[in-house]
Amino acid sequence: MEIADLPVPPDLAAGYARRGITELYPPQAACVEAGLFSGKNLLVAIPTASGKTLVAEMAMHHQVARGGKCLYIVPLRALASEKFEEFSGKGLRVGIATGDFDRRDEYLGRNDIIVATSEKVDSLLRNRTPWLAEISLLVVDEVHLIDDPSRGATVEMVIAKLRHKNPGMQIIALSATIGNPADLAGWLDAELVESEWRPVDLREGVFFEDGIRFADSVREVERKSKYEDLDLVLDTVTEGGQCLVFVSSRKNAEAFAKRAASGLKIANPILAGYADKIRSSASTDMGKILAACVAQGAAFHHAGLSREERQLVEAGFREGQIKVISSTPTLAAGLNLPARRVIVRDYLRFNAGEGMMPIPVREYRQMAGRAGRPRLDPYGEAVLIAKSEEMVDELFDYYIEAMAEDVRSRCAEEAVLCTHILSLIATGFARERGEVLGFMDGTFYAHQGESPRALKRAVDRVLEFLREAEMITEVGEWLEATEYGSLVSRLYIDPRSAEVIVNAMTRQKEYTDIGFLHLLCATPDMPTLFVRKNDMYALDRFLADHRDELWMEIPWDADEGFDRSLKTALLLADWGDEVGEDVICERYSVGPGDVYGMVESVAWLVHASRHLAGLFAPHLKAPIEEMELRTKHGIKKELLPLIRIRGIGRVRARRLFNNGIDSIEALREAGPEKVGKVLGQGIAAQVFEQLDGVRDEIGGVGEEQSTLSRFG
Repeated sequence: MEIADLPVPPDLAAGYARRGITELYPPQAACVEAGLFSGKNLLVAIPTASGKTLVAEMAMHHQVARGGKCLYIVPLRALASEKFEEFSGKGLRVGIATGDFDRRDEYLGRNDIIVATSEKVDSLLRNRTPWLAEISLLVVDEVHLIDDPSRGATVEMVIAKLRHKNPGMQIIALSATIGNPADLAGWLDAELVESEWRPVDLREGVFFEDGIRFADSVREVERKSKYEDLDLVLDTVTEGGQCLVFVSSRKNAEAFAKRAASGLKIANPILAGYADKIRSSASTDMGKILAACVAQGAAFHHAGLSREERQLVEAGFREGQIKVISSTPTLAAGLNLPARRVIVRDYLRFNAGEGMMPIPVREYRQMAGRAGRPRLDPYGEAVLIAKSEEMVDELFDYYIEAMAEDVRSRCAEEAVLCTHILSLIATGFARERGEVLGFMDGTFYAHQGESPRALKRAVDRVLEFLREAEMITEVGEWLEATEYGSLVSRLYIDPRSAEVIVNAMTRQKEYTDIGFLHLLCATPDMPTLFVRKNDMYALDRFLADHRDELWMEIPWDADEGFDRSLKTALLLADWGDEVGEDVICERYSVGPGDVYGMVESVAWLVHASRHLAGLFAPHLKAPIEEMELRTKHGIKKELLPLIRIRGIGRVRARRLFNNGIDSIEALREAGPEKVGKVLGQGIAAQVFEQLDGVRDEIGGVGEEQSTLSRFG
């Protein structure tokens, strides 16, 4: 099927032609035949690299040409950025929404395509963003994540709300790994387009002893070392390919990258350039080790790396310079980094309370699907490693020949229902108890035939909690959100978190930094750090010295949850006290990416707490507002006046302060020449351009969430 013959804008077709794309792959043609351009809902369940994104892009351009507006939902911020770049520059206005959760972002409505995470779309719905009513095409990428324990219910409820709001909207759902696609297609009223076709042949096998055993053949692998995983990498690189190696932990990813770098020993100026960029910004041993590995053609990739480090690794791999990346499964969750050979080395993973457990088939398929780069590789290989002859057949049965697990709804869990039912009431989707149950009847949970009685009991218990918390009122059957409930819904925090925060704030007479931070770290919304045995001495000592500063009661038999929340709070307190990133990473056994994640998570809770304090604890609002700025920038209170100047982050503000320049007025008095000696003439010039009209006071909290990369 020729793209030039399809109802897509000529400029888009010409752009594809310049990239050598003139005709559709068979699964893409099947989407056209199933009604892609006639408004039919589609569930596209085809392998990775078979062209799902191009199908969605053609449909979006077709919709916009007819006066429509498109929303493209992704699970990860990194994936949102990737899709935004991919869709931009092709004749349509493209916007991206991943930021603050209490903004309406009405300006985004000027765009033809909006790329957003499911959580951001949920928050836009809660804040009644008007342009959502104009969406005529909804694309849901990685739709199998409806089954994800942490975000699945949000994906499902966003789809249900948008269908309720825009009944005529077309839906295109995309996935490579669904065990029950017909079930999901039925809920979406969608045509199912299912295929095993791939543009590059994928061969799946198990390595044992000296060869990869496929279903119909054996490929010998020359043994050059004691390690099977390294020999598999060297085999691929020798013939001009690249490898992804998936392992179970960050420690294993780093260890394998070092081994691979030692085995590859590639050296060239381009790799040296990448290594220098990583080394120049590295403030931890992890970054320095990564730079050393990259210099020899290997890298590791996990959530502990800084954003810049991850981007440099990805860029080096896409350019073909980095030959192997060892990674935790996060890399398989959507980023477009295919390789000739994918090695799934670790298929057992530690689960708390269960020990080492096999990874799901769906996760294996996500990893294996990365094998084979269209137009670059003659084939793709996904290889598991067996430790015994018996295990070869077991791995074939358990992974290679197995179907992916069925996708199941996560909407019946009370902890999840709480936030979504409050949202339904606060935004007017449901005004009566019967309407709440009626809305839930339109969910995937109800479609799957799960127990209506169990759902009703769960809804009743949630409504009781919300009523007792005074987030809703119920008069007869009529439900209405209170000012408190509406605020919690708009702020996009768990109602249970709001109750923890409000109950503690109303009891608290005096503000303390660590008491406030520990309170936030004890809420359901806050991810917390793992506590190791060697952390306990420092935690116990801190409690002995600072017990009176905590807002939460310390249980006699403090459990792991308490210890984790305290350790996380101490990390955040160090961040706000300007402790160096390298010291924080070493002290808490984390990476720069973890610090960023913790800061980002708590910053939102601090922001929400400021609004809750305005309603229930006005005496705490001012210090919490200061903490919001301090958390955002990682600074002590004394730097607050300086941080208001654009281009001055935690490092430059401290440098100015240490040179006696501690306020806006002091900046003016110092003049450009003196400030230039401290910050450099270019930065000084930018600073003085802004000073006109800036008052010498601590201003309100800015709208934009800072990232670690901006703390300069």
